[in-house]
Amino acid sequence: MKYICDFHIHSKYSRATSKEMDVLTINKWAKIKGIQIVGTGDFTHPLWLQELKENLEPAEPGLYKIKTRKQNNGLDFKIGNSNTFSEPRFILTVEISNIYSKKGKVRKIHNIIFAPDFETVEKINTQLGWIGNLKADGRPILGLDAKELVKIVLSVSPDCLVVPAHAWTPWFSVFGANSGFDSLEECFEEYTKYIYAIETGLSSDPPMNWRLSALDNITLISNSDAHSPSKLGREANIFEGEKINYKLIIEAIKKGAKIDKKAISQQENALQLIQTIEFFPEEGKYHFDGHRNCGVCFSPEESKKHNNICPKCGKPLTIGVMHRVCELADRNPGETPASAIPYKRLIPLEEIIADVLKIGTGTKQVIEIYKRLIKTIGPEFKVLLEAKKENLLAASSPEIAEAIIRVREGKVNLKPGFDGEFGKISIFSEEELGGIKGGQESLF
Repeated sequence: MKYICDFHIHSKYSRATSKEMDVLTINKWAKIKGIQIVGTGDFTHPLWLQELKENLEPAEPGLYKIKTRKQNNGLDFKIGNSNTFSEPRFILTVEISNIYSKKGKVRKIHNIIFAPDFETVEKINTQLGWIGNLKADGRPILGLDAKELVKIVLSVSPDCLVVPAHAWTPWFSVFGANSGFDSLEECFEEYTKYIYAIETGLSSDPPMNWRLSALDNITLISNSDAHSPSKLGREANIFEGEKINYKLIIEAIKKGAKIDKKAISQQENALQLIQTIEFFPEEGKYHFDGHRNCGVCFSPEESKKHNNICPKCGKPLTIGVMHRVCELADRNPGETPASAIPYKRLIPLEEIIADVLKIGTGTKQVIEIYKRLIKTIGPEFKVLLEAKKENLLAASSPEIAEAIIRVREGKVNLKPGFDGEFGKISIFSEEELGGIKGGQESLF
């Protein structure tokens, strides 16, 4: 049995986050997307923690679901083909912003905490509340060394897990060009042995991380970091096993690819991370170097020719993820370690439809077609990963069916993001769209 999991999201109590990020709406969109396990995010915020407790009840050990009396709330259309669970499960998570000085430099490191139950969460919150104001933001800012965060969390419960978030983004990550470190050991010191995984983030993907042999024994996980409901699942993790619960998820993350499929079939309680769902990293807003205000976007090679200085304003460029990976890499592009876990690059369904129609996401026509696909075929991940072309054609159009297949096969054109600006997706040229229609009736 397969389980799609998105562990890192935010609630309405985080800065720059949709007011719709409440428990019931997150639950609804997890169903629409086909996500079986979703992170709560923001469990350190007292109002969000109260909302979680009011709306969730225990399911499998360490996992929670919407209370029975509140289930199916807000879902205004039917989803074809049921999910693994009738209701998605929640796992208790939070992202912490560690901002502190170390070795003469200001460090800004974001870390995700996984916790097994509300009792553990309350103990963590008590200790972190002595250090910073947990009411100020769903992702609290603490003047706390990242290694001390690990020490505190594991002292509360050894069942917790700490994972460096979006590990390569320039401003707030363990390997960030502007405030990070050159290795996990520099950051976490003697607590590095408790760092089993990193989150790749939207601007990097597994092949980029595989270029560092130092990460060969570190599991790569991917999550949406969603700030609005429709962004759930834009990156995710797929696990396989007969059962799932908190302990099995944490063990699977710690083991990474070290347990094989044969072991899964032989061990009733074994769970394995078998694949990650990735953004095309070029679409991430810090993939390449550049200056957004100057309209300058450079590959690492171009930046080096300009000594990492913007040719328009003369100030240092914002160094992107690809550049930073190249700086730390000890392998050539394309080399794959034995521990590598497979991955799949996808584009969210709403974005695919909008690109074909050449109109914005969230528009009436895009939403109508999106709903038709979900009603006819099933949750979004089923549409993107599994649906046959003839079924896609029956629910949409030749153009959209072909676009979904192309994305599945990685046949897309991307203009890399840089300096906080997302990259641009292009699946078809105008000439290609005309050829695909081929005289057939289309949505145009």
